[in-house]
Amino acid sequence: MTNIPETGRTPRVQIRLVIIQILVVSLLLTLGGRLWYLQIRNGDEYAEEASGNHVQQVVQPAVRGSILDARGVPIADNETRLVVSASRTDLMKMKDDGKAVLTKLADVLDMKPEDVEGKVRLCDAKTPQPCWNGSPYQPIPITDEATPKQALQIRERSEDFPGITAEPTAVRRYAAPGKSNTAQVLGYLSPVTDEEIKKAENSDSPFLRSDQVGRSGLERTYDKQLRGKAGVTRYEVDNLGRVIGEAESDDAKPGANVVTSIDARVQAVSEYWLNDAMKKARHEFDKNTGENYKADAGAVVVMENKTGRIVSMASNPTYDPNAWVGGISGKDYSRLTGKQSNYPLLNRAIQGQAAPGSIFKVIPTTAAVRAGYRFNGRYPCPSSYSIGGQTFKNFESKGHGSITLGQALEVSCDTVFYKLSHDQWAKDGGNKPKKDPNDWFYRTAHEFGLGKETGIDLPNEVAGRVPDRQWKKDYWKANKDAWCKQGKKGGEYAERIAYENCLEGMKMRAGDSVNYSIGQGDTLVTPIQMASIYSAIANGGTMYNPTVGKAIISADGKQVEEIAPKSHGKLPMDAALRKDIDGALADVATRGTAAWRFQGWPQDKIPMHAKTGTAEVYGKQTTSWFATYTKDYSIVMTIAQGGTGSGASGPAVRKIYNAIYGLDDDGKQDLRKALLPEPEKNLPKIETDGSIDAPKIKPYKPEAPKPPAGEQELAGAPANWRRD
Repeated sequence: MTNIPETGRTPRVQIRLVIIQILVVSLLLTLGGRLWYLQIRNGDEYAEEASGNHVQQVVQPAVRGSILDARGVPIADNETRLVVSASRTDLMKMKDDGKAVLTKLADVLDMKPEDVEGKVRLCDAKTPQPCWNGSPYQPIPITDEATPKQALQIRERSEDFPGITAEPTAVRRYAAPGKSNTAQVLGYLSPVTDEEIKKAENSDSPFLRSDQVGRSGLERTYDKQLRGKAGVTRYEVDNLGRVIGEAESDDAKPGANVVTSIDARVQAVSEYWLNDAMKKARHEFDKNTGENYKADAGAVVVMENKTGRIVSMASNPTYDPNAWVGGISGKDYSRLTGKQSNYPLLNRAIQGQAAPGSIFKVIPTTAAVRAGYRFNGRYPCPSSYSIGGQTFKNFESKGHGSITLGQALEVSCDTVFYKLSHDQWAKDGGNKPKKDPNDWFYRTAHEFGLGKETGIDLPNEVAGRVPDRQWKKDYWKANKDAWCKQGKKGGEYAERIAYENCLEGMKMRAGDSVNYSIGQGDTLVTPIQMASIYSAIANGGTMYNPTVGKAIISADGKQVEEIAPKSHGKLPMDAALRKDIDGALADVATRGTAAWRFQGWPQDKIPMHAKTGTAEVYGKQTTSWFATYTKDYSIVMTIAQGGTGSGASGPAVRKIYNAIYGLDDDGKQDLRKALLPEPEKNLPKIETDGSIDAPKIKPYKPEAPKPPAGEQELAGAPANWRRD
């Protein structure tokens, strides 16, 4: 055996030892550096995260406050229902993304599998309804109408339904007392989104993932007050998730109640007669188009004159806001947002814009007096008025001789206003306007509050339009290219108009001014704007911000915050002119274009004032307007493509007044039947336990109409009733 010299091994061993030593030192240095990084540099941060890992939160949702009518009747509150929900997080952990579970669930709930699956998919730009637009980490409600038997099946077979819960839960209820729907005023709720949660993180009212928020109407305006504050209990848990103690707890604070100025009884009456008027209009023949009136949309507003508070606000077509509770179905969503249903989500009282027709004439009357014309001066009312080669006719080419401005309102003479506006247009320079034209007719409309929002406490109000010189210029710039492309000299009517607009659409032409003077042309108003104007004439000239909210009352009734009426100015008329216009509008109701709708009205006890309007829009049937007021209330109704003002809207407005004051068709008053002969001044009493002693409301049933009087119905109607 050969001996290996010891000296041959020693260098290799030494090298290995050195390498090992270097590795050990390197590891020690790495560990030391890492420990320094974790404990010294980022120690506080990781300590906080580690602490958080041992605290779990349990959220107790706050009970949403109720929305009450002026007497305390709930028009939106809560009720306990069996809600079946799904955890999307749990479903996504399954191999088939929970499809099998949802299919079994659909069978139990008697729903289609695709409807259940649609409920839990997340909303995005490409995903149609139904879908979930809330946080994907909170339980997603599948239905809030589960039966006890269905809930029991799910709970007893929990192993078959992982990620599915069935629990009694407080959900929103839109009560519709007395069949008063009030849908567009109330609005609806839907789950909070991640974006909203992030945006509200540092506010005084942050969102929780379980929150529902108001999306329109009062639910949106007063969402913060109604929502309350959720309770949060924080538990200390060990690394196995076992509770080892309670860290801290914040009790849930229920939302406050919003008391409105809405009277549910008057609301039901308004909705009934608006719908009735539209149905009757559809049976009337329109000789201009050769078919019946479409009467496809309408609105009515009842407002307190001395406060601007809304007593009722109805919009048609309407819908059941309960469709949104628990998540809306695809069928319902399509119905509410589709063109075929004519967009019932729109509140046409504040979002419906149309030319106002003759109810606008109180504005050019005021403008004329401000421009120097006497109210009781005499002005010609011929059957037509010509400008160049264009003739503007009075209704049915009927003239009334020489009349005052008051009489022009009474008989709704167009040609008086044509002449006045044309004269003022010429004084301002005509087609070559002065540097600073007076523009009395346009300036006065702005000072009446048109062309801007009224400030009502409902979201998404529109401003309407006053087609003044600046608007003409802006509109021409925006549409010039399209007009020039479409226009044709000597072509069809639309082509000729486009051709003219292409060349001089930026100019305020004579025809624009005379059309504007009777509420036609490019003028747009909303029912709430006109109600505000007529209530201001009634109360002496003060223009109030319309309000629906009247007070915020805490859940225990101890804290009351009244919402005081706010004014945004005065009408641009002195007391003498207001009195003159007030008298002329009374004449409209007693002997003018509205008189046949107020036959038998007790004018000596409850003075009635009115103005009728029928707006003509190219390519559509006429829009019906009826504006009225007493000392207490103003009522304005409009029906799109509904016919004349007094013909379509007049009877319904009279019926609403009859119900408010307790009158029959002959004008005899029975105060026992009167719903609201004077505006409600008191607030409802809410007890410390949250209970409200609210009166019960029966569904509205109108009295049986008298037998038709045939031609007798038209007795006393002015010759030009069909116009206004």
